[in-house]
Amino acid sequence: MTQLGLPEDITVCLFDLDGVVTRTAVVHAAAWKETFDAFLRERDGADFRPFDPVADYDEYVDGRPRADGVRTFLASRGIRLPEGGPGDPPDARTVNGVGNRKNELLLRKIRTDGVEPYEGTLRYIEAVRAAGLRTAIVSSSANTRDVLRSIDAERLFDVRVDGVVARERGLPGKPRPDTFLAAAHDLGADAEQAAVFEDALAGMEAGRSGRFGYVVGVDRVGQRDALYAHGADVVVGDLAELLAAGGAA
Repeated sequence: MTQLGLPEDITVCLFDLDGVVTRTAVVHAAAWKETFDAFLRERDGADFRPFDPVADYDEYVDGRPRADGVRTFLASRGIRLPEGGPGDPPDARTVNGVGNRKNELLLRKIRTDGVEPYEGTLRYIEAVRAAGLRTAIVSSSANTRDVLRSIDAERLFDVRVDGVVARERGLPGKPRPDTFLAAAHDLGADAEQAAVFEDALAGMEAGRSGRFGYVVGVDRVGQRDALYAHGADVVVGDLAELLAAGGAA
């Protein structure tokens, strides 16, 4: 292991955004809950079963592209909606309409409350780059660039593969490994030379199925065992632990 807590043959690092670089995972979960609860209340009445912002979020939504999250969660409740299109209004009863409602709420929450980075992650990325490793941000969010700019972190990444890029290239999202593989390719590396840093179970599955050189799980919500079960090689509470322990985590 290097002093970065990574195998010696790792040359590039691929970082998820929400929950790894920024504290926006809880904002996403809150926006999803508000969106799904309103939908379910309208559909099922006052005795509807609410969206669980921990269990349902982790299992069906976290790390997935927005439309996939809508589709996967609603399927867990036996609900199917027409797909609609990306331009659907947020009150449309379609997969895209529900997703657009969530995004509208998310942007409102971000504008109101701002975005806070994980300082340990920023220190770790600075150390990674100082050691000569190249970096990419890999996120299902279509708002990645704006979020990075809001915390002055766009400069920390050589490559961005986000929801916008994935749509342009036709890349399926997590738990498929395609976005991470594309980022590694853009950085001039093979999968076995790349380390993946993720907090979502879908991201762990992407790291495992893509056969990346190292998969780091970041446990922000007490799911250490689940992160290991879904493919993590190591799990830390904060990336600064990798610097402090020289790789022992």
